[in-house]
Amino acid sequence: MDEIVKQALAKWPNVPHCTGWLLLDRRGQWRMRDDATQAAGLPGDIIRHEALLGFINRNYAADADGQWFFQNGPQRVYVELGYTPWIVRLSEADGALRLTDHAGGRFAPTAAWLDDEGGLLFSDALPDAPHVSRVAALHDHDLDLFSTHADLDDTGGVFHFAAGVDLKLLRIARADVQHTFGFIASPAAKAAAS
Repeated sequence: MDEIVKQALAKWPNVPHCTGWLLLDRRGQWRMRDDATQAAGLPGDIIRHEALLGFINRNYAADADGQWFFQNGPQRVYVELGYTPWIVRLSEADGALRLTDHAGGRFAPTAAWLDDEGGLLFSDALPDAPHVSRVAALHDHDLDLFSTHADLDDTGGVFHFAAGVDLKLLRIARADVQHTFGFIASPAAKAAAS
């Protein structure tokens, strides 16, 4: 978390939280959602300002309930998720595959799933907290590259990520992903139900 954010939290500890205004879409793009956009159930406008994107990515975290948020100074802005809290891109350079999360960080997969809608999910262990894992959906533009390194069958298959690193593709229903991985895709819906 940025130092300026920590200072703002200390100075104004009781600023109300915000829900519905920020969305991480299925392709890892941050989207701003005004009242009209939210009411219409639309994803919102893509945020393109590089400094703002960097600020959001550096101050993106989860609370104890599995709701993801962006700490905007003293205000916690809960994020609506298009699917998972993280989106990864798959690339290949010099014959080696690499996964990079939507914030630009390395994602070293330890497990993989194929959902019932054809989506691919990966989890990893955080280097600074190996007992904590993240779940990420693969960006749909990378499915072709993925398929050239995977052997698929009726049970799932295997993804050949690196030399000696073959990840068994487990099956999962998309409807079960939130519960299985312990996150809340819509903090706004949770707040409205409370």
